[in-house]
Amino acid sequence: MSRQLDEQIAGRFPVGRRLRVLDVGMGQGTQALRLARLGHQVTGVEQDATMIAAAREALAAEPEGIRERVRLVQGDGRDTGVHFLPGSFDVVLCHGVLMYVEEPDPLVAGLARMLAPGGLLSLLVRNGDALAMRPGLAGDWAGALAAFDTTSYRNRLGLDVRADRLASLTATLAGIAAPLHAWYGVRVFTDTAADDAGIPDDLETLLAVEERAGRTDPYRGVAALLHLCGVRG
Repeated sequence: MSRQLDEQIAGRFPVGRRLRVLDVGMGQGTQALRLARLGHQVTGVEQDATMIAAAREALAAEPEGIRERVRLVQGDGRDTGVHFLPGSFDVVLCHGVLMYVEEPDPLVAGLARMLAPGGLLSLLVRNGDALAMRPGLAGDWAGALAAFDTTSYRNRLGLDVRADRLASLTATLAGIAAPLHAWYGVRVFTDTAADDAGIPDDLETLLAVEERAGRTDPYRGVAALLHLCGVRG
């Protein structure tokens, strides 16, 4: 996903430009810190106290120049209008958040308002068109059969959450003046890997395969996750 995001940024903004990035639901700050290391000015928003504490700890270990480029805000991603002015950011990230939001459209619309004209909105969501893949590949035939007709599922944390369908999100992005520019699949072949699986010896080859599959039909359509990139008009 990082490679996909970098591809979209490189294709939209001049090389060397320091971008204003908003990462909503940043978790422990992995993506925020990566982009700060690349020279961008990053604001991370996270509601969970444990996660933001982990992000602060990770940030504290960075060199001063990187620390100065990162601002951390504890808050709900649905309240971005309280913290920031419309059009304040060149790039807005919302990765792995929408599955926990019952009504995602208002959140996505609020994120789009944070973008400057021509800005990039990056969403990572659970693929509602492929929910039968995980139980099916695991041999859970009853679970696979039930998954065809729903966008609800139980994640690996044991939480009941929701998925998004590509067509629905495409319509949402068009309706908020940030139409879909590109989309990718994420975790096409690796979704069934155990959570405690170690780093494989052939990691670079694995990433190359996933990157190729994530941009190639029909593989990307059955990925566990979808990475959608909209552009503010």
